Amino acid sequence: MHYDFDRIIDRSGSGDLKHSVLKARYGRDDLLPLWVADMDFETPAFITDALRKRLEHSLFGYTVEPDDYWPSVIDWIATHHGWQVKREWLTYIPGIVKGIGMAINVFLKPDEKVIIQPPVYHPFRLTPEGNEREVVYNPLKRTEEGYEMDFDNLERVADAKCKMLILSNPHNPAGICWSADTLRRLAAFCDTHNILVLSDEIHADMALTGYRHVPFASVSEEAARCSITFGAPSKTFNIAGIVSSWAIVPDSQLRRHFYKWLQANELNEPTIFAPIATIAALRQGETWRKEMLSYVEANIDFVVDYCQRMLPVVKPLRPQASFLVWLDCRAMGLDHKALNDLFVNQARLALNDGEMFGIGGEGHMRINVGTPRAVLHEALERLRKAWEAHRCESRKE
Repeated sequence: MHYDFDRIIDRSGSGDLKHSVLKARYGRDDLLPLWVADMDFETPAFITDALRKRLEHSLFGYTVEPDDYWPSVIDWIATHHGWQVKREWLTYIPGIVKGIGMAINVFLKPDEKVIIQPPVYHPFRLTPEGNEREVVYNPLKRTEEGYEMDFDNLERVADAKCKMLILSNPHNPAGICWSADTLRRLAAFCDTHNILVLSDEIHADMALTGYRHVPFASVSEEAARCSITFGAPSKTFNIAGIVSSWAIVPDSQLRRHFYKWLQANELNEPTIFAPIATIAALRQGETWRKEMLSYVEANIDFVVDYCQRMLPVVKPLRPQASFLVWLDCRAMGLDHKALNDLFVNQARLALNDGEMFGIGGEGHMRINVGTPRAVLHEALERLRKAWEAHRCESRKE
């Protein structure tokens, strides 16, 4: 391999969110943090070098978008996902969650509702609620392999006031690559019911071996007509701090309405470094991406194997995409408070509590395996020892 993903990077002094907010969010700062969705791998040098080259010119005034900015995005999407995106469909947005909030304010009246499919990325609930829109739940159905969409329930809950559905594609936290058939069925329903689909595809480039990401808007004319797609290189290349997101809107009427509002508020203008990082990532990053995914897959194998051998009470759901693994801890028999106490205060781990992802998240935890394997091993060892100590204490009682 060309890149060393075993190297442990000291992030102290960098102001990183993963470590800096432990005390505020978990009540203690002596935790091993495997929660927020950025990786502990060093951002690849070809991105750092591109940024450094621009920094050598020490004048950071207003700039225009580099000529290769949008061609690099268009070529990447075509090469990796077989979707031919036109230049006029694309615009910069200052973050995907921000894009969701913007679309809510542009397209929804105050009394109109947003559908989400829990368990799912928690800003899908928090952002509509924060913008004073009602959230309607269409929970996913659990299967032996993972989850599937519940179209019967969707038919029941989608009343005339439901005007938006936020889709996680690939799904976070379960790592599902939704099939073209599933997406076509969803598109047909939403197009018929005049529901706008916001498809968050930030994990699109992290499909694992044997799986592929299918862009929602690519599956049918209905999907293209009723959707806005959000994407970014930030998860794949570990540059979340460099806001480099985009929106794709094939439908001219939706696009005119949304992009006119973005332009009027100057929310479609990238910061100076976002296009530079994006071009470097998409033009030079394929080898790094493949090697990173290979390492992440081995980490997933490690977690699955470890739990089967040493901690069978925890059942990882093997993801089809991403570096996030959904841990089913229900067999521990602990309530919400006790489960969090086990992970935080006994194992000294900071993971994402499953209940934050909504209905169906009870008894689960989300772990970030985008980290050196030695760190992952330490985390699982801490959990195993904490669980064994808990069981011993329970027997005494």
